[in-house]
Amino acid sequence: MTTMNISLPETMKSFVDHQVQDGGYSTSSEYVRDLIRRDQVRRAEQQLAALIVEGLESGSAIPTDDNYWNNKRAALTQRHDVK
Repeated sequence: MTTMNISLPETMKSFVDHQVQDGGYSTSSEYVRDLIRRDQVRRAEQQLAALIVEGLESGSAIPTDDNYWNNKRAALTQRHDVK
């Protein structure tokens, strides 16, 4: 694990200290890691939501079944010469 030093105003450091104490974290580093993980999840959820909207706005739905997917696989295999 690597180390990162950050500078905080006293009010923010105090806030972090209270979160560590009241939030069940053992260290301020653990608290910051949790914040980063939550931000990563939030961003991934936003990206997924944007992709869903893009898909919904992309046009009419087409029916898919095993035959459709088998044809897609065959076309991709042929295009990439996968054996």
